[in-house]
Amino acid sequence: MMNLSESAKAVLENIASRKSVRSYADGKVPQEMVEVLLRAAMAAPSAKNRQPWEFVVVDDRATLDILAGKLRYAKMLAQAPLAIIVCAETMIEHSDGSFSENPFWEHDASAATENLLLAAEALGLGAVWTAASDPERSAAVKSVISMPESVMPLCVIPIGFPAGDEHPKDKWNPAKVHHGKW
Repeated sequence: MMNLSESAKAVLENIASRKSVRSYADGKVPQEMVEVLLRAAMAAPSAKNRQPWEFVVVDDRATLDILAGKLRYAKMLAQAPLAIIVCAETMIEHSDGSFSENPFWEHDASAATENLLLAAEALGLGAVWTAASDPERSAAVKSVISMPESVMPLCVIPIGFPAGDEHPKDKWNPAKVHHGKW
């Protein structure tokens, strides 16, 4: 057994404890917690440190309900007190003023999303990643939340205090590990 520091144990325990929570108790998520989530998300790595992410915090009941109605895999938004839509700027502005596509925006926004989910777990919040980057779902999100054309939503994360007693799944599978060759 490895000898791990308390800090390392806490980090690894948080990662192993993370779970998808789709049922939420009544009660708003305090603004201080929302800021912690966003700070964690923005601490993620990004290609060339471009940090293309943008975040839309939604805590308006009517907007959450509209999104729940438009996103078939995010029906839990109807009971969540909060959602954070993780988006990214898909275009890169170069020093000469020209633009090109950012081929890594989904990677960068995904890293930010995982940081946010881990922070939610650490704070005792429940959250779930619901995809929004395909054409149908991104159009649905953009029909509710106005955003620049070059900004794309990656996912909508419903967030709240867990109503149930969900448990993490042990996903370790050594058959998925290949050493030096397939």
